[in-house]
Amino acid sequence: MLKTVNYIYVRLLRHRQTIMKYRAIATDYDGTLATDGTVSEATRRALNRYRNAGGRLLLVTGRELSDLKNVFPDVALFDGVVAENGAVFWQPTSEEVQLLATPLPKEFVSSLIEQQVSPISQGQVLVATWQPHFDVVKQTIETMDLEAEIILNKQAVMILPSGVNKTTGLQVALAQLQLCAEEVAAIGDAENDRELLLYCGLGVAVENALPELKAIADRQTQAPRGEGVQELVEWCLTTF
Repeated sequence: MLKTVNYIYVRLLRHRQTIMKYRAIATDYDGTLATDGTVSEATRRALNRYRNAGGRLLLVTGRELSDLKNVFPDVALFDGVVAENGAVFWQPTSEEVQLLATPLPKEFVSSLIEQQVSPISQGQVLVATWQPHFDVVKQTIETMDLEAEIILNKQAVMILPSGVNKTTGLQVALAQLQLCAEEVAAIGDAENDRELLLYCGLGVAVENALPELKAIADRQTQAPRGEGVQELVEWCLTTF
């Protein structure tokens, strides 16, 4: 009898995976999945429910991978992690880390330090600082004639090789997981989530998102941050 029940349960999960309209959720971390850097237990349970129903989970964040692992020990819940705003892709199951762009020259960071830009965070590809250093960063890029662009994320000033963003990173993740953008529901809160929401089949802004992001989103959650992600999970589980 127990074997029969288990067999039926597995068949139901596979059936749900087949007919679920959005087979993957791509979520931002800070201000979306996490509150003050922490993911609640209720949000983790919601993510697990989605995975158990056959859904795939993707984390798409501006954080450096090492920093993310420190603040979120359960990062292996995700099938893939796009870090450094699209410059790094990591699959927890294989521990393989892929750099999706060539890092900026060391002289660039040295020049910023000489100009007293502080603090500076340097990832495997991403270089980041904070306002009010935008003008200095922009001028340095132009002076050094670098193929680089500045991406703003609230008060953060992120510098990446030209053409690198959350969407380009997600494209790599989807190709490796054999998913297409139309099957993905993306959720975020800030400027650097804009292209991500526009690219995916469903773009969702959490309640605390910037007005500019809400304006282009397909849906908006009633609750902020992690509770908003929980809303999206429940909606995806019942949308076929």
